[in-house]
Amino acid sequence: MEISQDEVLHVARLARLELTDEEVERFGGQLSAILEAVSKVSELDLAGVPPTAHPLEVANAWDEDEPHECLTVDEALRNAPDREDGHFRTPPA
Repeated sequence: MEISQDEVLHVARLARLELTDEEVERFGGQLSAILEAVSKVSELDLAGVPPTAHPLEVANAWDEDEPHECLTVDEALRNAPDREDGHFRTPPA
């Protein structure tokens, strides 16, 4: 599937990118190759294949959520580069 220069420029505009003419040409070829590869999926017989969000079975590897003692202010701010009155101190914006 060939993507036009206008389509490349449209996508670039949506992403707020300024592209040179060379980049438009190069990205057009790359995007066309990506669209061609993705379009091959439509050639497959996927009848009876359930939709999935991930190809492998995944489960959370988190520990159980159990209550415990909270950190003290000193423990929470131990690695803070700068602090003031029990808070992180950051430079003004």
